[in-house]
Amino acid sequence: MSETLRQQHGQIDRLLVQIASYNTNLQGDLGLPQDLVDWLAPTLQVSSFLSRERRAPDIVVVGFQELLPLHLGLSGLSRSIINNRNALILSEIEAHAPKKEKYSLIAKVVNVGIALLVYGRDDGVSRKVCDVETAWTGCGPAYMGNKGAVGVRFRVPGHNDSIGETFTFVNCHLTAHSHRLPERIADYRHITGSLLFSSLSGTKAPSTIYDTSHLFILGDLNFRLDVPESHPLAVILKLPQFADAIISESAREELKEFDQLTMEKRKGTIFNGLREGEFWKFKCTYKYKLGKVDEYNLRRTPSWTDRVLYATYSDTPDVPDASNITNLLYTSIPSYTTSDHKPVVALLSLPPPTTSASLPTLQLPSDFRPIPDSLANGKRYMGRTLDRIIGLTWWVLTILGAGSGLVGIFNFVIGIGAWSWWKSRPIPTDDV
Repeated sequence: MSETLRQQHGQIDRLLVQIASYNTNLQGDLGLPQDLVDWLAPTLQVSSFLSRERRAPDIVVVGFQELLPLHLGLSGLSRSIINNRNALILSEIEAHAPKKEKYSLIAKVVNVGIALLVYGRDDGVSRKVCDVETAWTGCGPAYMGNKGAVGVRFRVPGHNDSIGETFTFVNCHLTAHSHRLPERIADYRHITGSLLFSSLSGTKAPSTIYDTSHLFILGDLNFRLDVPESHPLAVILKLPQFADAIISESAREELKEFDQLTMEKRKGTIFNGLREGEFWKFKCTYKYKLGKVDEYNLRRTPSWTDRVLYATYSDTPDVPDASNITNLLYTSIPSYTTSDHKPVVALLSLPPPTTSASLPTLQLPSDFRPIPDSLANGKRYMGRTLDRIIGLTWWVLTILGAGSGLVGIFNFVIGIGAWSWWKSRPIPTDDV
């Protein structure tokens, strides 16, 4: 085989993974336009980087945070919304695929408002995929699911039915607000210990998200810009014209040095072993005024809250910023205006499949060894029980209030008062 043909064959063998994430601001079915081409289809144009013809992604991953109103999510009433999202996404990625390639849903998982859907091409990955698993965990108060993560894992066998490689996708929604950085770090550590899958070695012990050949983490990670007040850039963050002030990529590149995620990752406190594309190439994804394409709501510090990180088994801890995954595209989509977040999308080219007889797994820094939490199941189900109790109570009050929980509480109190008065009223008696 000539060198040119060998290179072309290697490029075709490299799987393309498209990852999209969007915090839809609790809007349910109203959180997405019917035409998703801006968000899910632009990457198809970039895929020509690998070949002379446009190439459809082999795997498409879509994650949502704040999928639906919180009381419905806590109540577990997300089925119709996630089914509608699935049908819309599937129709859109097939409609805009360059050769009208067909896709199948590999797995979907929802916990409260955090949802993850993973699709594979029918002529490739979805035909071979096996050992599909889903997982969920909560990081909210008492491990409730208003914050937390969901995950999907599967294996794609290699050539000649070799063991192949495992793929793990994790969608996170971490604690909000700039000053709550310690809680975000704690959230991630909780996720690494409690978002568990079956053992890769055949034992009863569960495996963590890091026990995989490829790991992808996406979502509203909620890390903020933390610029010291004494720094000249702090003034920019308070300007009404902030969007104009960061038009320059050089200005954004300077700002990214104060990104909490970047700073903590360099310290080794979070997202150990993971890499990320050049997120400063696009503007901060939060917090926008609703209905505005490019106008920030300065009640919150504008930040890159919405991110995609990744690692593959051939990445080495000795070179923490380099990856054998090629980041072909990493951008936000400004045209979506129904949320205070902008969606993000990444297109990643994986290294050629391994020919190893054993399952390859990630190489981790020597000082980082994630350990499964032996109490993970108890914590998860305690959180889910509280989710249901609070969610269903809130749902009933919302019905009583004709869509408003506060009005429902008022109506409930008035109703109890009226019932008590009725029961305690004197009953007239007839004189004989």
